[in-house]
Formats: sequence, C-alpha cells, structure tokens
Amino acid sequence: MKERFNALTGLRAVAAIMVFLYHNRKYWRGWLPEFLIRIFNEFHTGVSLFFVLSGFLIAYTYQDTPIKSARQYIRYLLVRIVRIFPVYLIILLISFYDNGFPTTKIAIYNYTLLKGLSDRFNLDCLPQSWSLTVELSFYVFAPFIYSLLKQHIIKAISFQLLLLAIVLTIGYSWYYINGNHDRWMYNWLFIFDSTSFGRFIEFFCGMILANKLRSGFEIKRLPKLNLTLISCICSLITIYCISLFEKDIYDQGTQHIGGLILRNVVLSVFLTLLIYGLITERTWLSRILSTRFAMLLGDASFIFYLVHIGYVNRKIYNHQILGDRNFIFLWIISVVGFLLIEKPIYLFLKGKIMN
Repeated sequence: MKERFNALTGLRAVAAIMVFLYHNRKYWRGWLPEFLIRIFNEFHTGVSLFFVLSGFLIAYTYQDTPIKSARQYIRYLLVRIVRIFPVYLIILLISFYDNGFPTTKIAIYNYTLLKGLSDRFNLDCLPQSWSLTVELSFYVFAPFIYSLLKQHIIKAISFQLLLLAIVLTIGYSWYYINGNHDRWMYNWLFIFDSTSFGRFIEFFCGMILANKLRSGFEIKRLPKLNLTLISCICSLITIYCISLFEKDIYDQGTQHIGGLILRNVVLSVFLTLLIYGLITERTWLSRILSTRFAMLLGDASFIFYLVHIGYVNRKIYNHQILGDRNFIFLWIISVVGFLLIEKPIYLFLKGKIMN
C-alpha cells in the first residue's frame, strides 16, 4: 500500500506538467493539431488533480488521528500553513524587493493570500498563487467536512452547500449595498471557478475515496479491467469535451456553464477513479510514478508550480529562453529548491509545532 501511495506523489508532477503545458500552449499554436490545442487549453485541470489529491490525502491522513480539540485543530492548521507559506513568501518578497513594494493594502492581500477571495486581486503578483487560497480555505473546513462525512454523506454535502450559500450571499449583498468594487467573493463564475466553496466537489470526491478505502470498500470489476487506463482515457475525453464549449480554440471552455460543470463534477469523478486505480492496481503507470525520480519531481512540484510562470520565470527568460520554454531548467531549480530550502524549512517548523 505504501508503494501504491508513492504513485500519488509522482502524480503531483503530472499535474504540475499539465499546468505548465496550459500556460505555454500559445507558443506552440503554429504546428500543433487543433484537438491537441483544445486539450492543452484545458490543462488548467492539472489544478483539479491537485485538489482531488488534497482532499484524499487530508482525509486519509487524519482518519487515524482525528482532530478532537481546539489545540489539535490549531496544530493541524499550522502544519498546513508551514507547508505552503515559507517558499511562497520567499519568492514573493524577492519579487517585491526587485520590482518595488506595492501599497500596504496590496502587500497584505498577497502576504495573507486573502487576494484569492477577490476577483480583482486574485491574479496579482504571483498569479498562480490564487490556488493556494483555495487550498488553505479547504484546509480550514476539511476536519469538519470529514467528520460529517463519517456520520453521513448528506450532512457533509449540506454543510458545504451552506458554506457556498453564505459566500454567495456575502458577495452579492456587498455588491448591491456599495458595488463591491474589489469584487470580493463575487460573482458566481468567480466563486465556482476560483474558490474552494464553488469547487468543493473536487476536494470532496477525494475525501469520499479516502473514507471508502478506510472502510474496506472495493470496486467490483471484470477480470483484467484496467481501471487506471480507463479513468485516464475518460479524463482526457472529458477535458476535450470541456474545450468544445468555447468556439475559439485558443480559449477555455470553463468560461461556460457546461464546461464548468464538466470540470467541477464529471472530471472530479474520473480523477478520483484514477487515484483509486493507482492505489489498487499494479500497472506500468503506477510503476513509473512510484520511481524515485518521479517522486522527487512530485515533491518538487510545489516549487515548480510557483516558478513556472510569474517572477522567477520572467527573470530566467530575460537571460535565456530554451526551446523547451525552460521546462527542464525550471525542474532543476525546483528540485534544488525543494532539497535545500522547502524540505528543511518545513521539517524544522513542523518539528517545532508538533513538540
């Protein structure tokens, strides 16, 4: 089982590569066939894979050590915070020092990641960090959601729908009262596209899988049925179908309700089945993702995600743009950064928190 879970670490590298291809797709428009361009247009769904994985791993990890007190809850949150913030703040502060510090208000929004709750500010400074706000929002409520899930799935769903209703009410009330100039938690498209409250199904699918695995659940299937392969194919078909909602082959289908539903709901199910397949089946893909190399890339995927666009990437481009859009060089930076900066800082701070 431990070896099968190793494949999930390698899967994080796949998710990061998908996002890299999405952000660099415009440079390959001249020679790629249309169907590939459409698929790359929707490879932002690598973030969806991160979200489903997060839901699964958080729920599976805290099944054995449930959070039963305020002290345990605070410790849990601090551990999650030190997993995300140190490297993010290092890159953010270097970019501010180099480019000039913004106003106090903008700086606070970025330091705290509150910017991810505003449709006006969520792509400021390090644009990809909007998803960190989504992750942190999920971490805040995850213990309560999972506790309700273990009681009954309807209770867990109702709680998340209540959170969604509250957020929508706040955003729209703010808008009707004074215009909500900075678009905090407004409008519906922003909520369902860029917040954990609208994208809760992705996290929740992972949590359901964790709960089912802990209870000994097993999907009954035909002999030699490769669930990993089938879920991969279905995921790619869904991603392509999302793109069809947008007439412009260079834009995203998730800007339309149909594409949004496909990504937030249908794709979440197939990605969950993919994770289940990697855990329960011994396939060539699970073997590859379980190798030390793939796992190292998976561990470094967070830094890769933070540097593949934005400040670090622009600084590299000012000196050299390789034919692969600096893909390999960015991974080298990410691995070195993980081994020398991210991992030591995380282990040190986690040790202080847990003692």
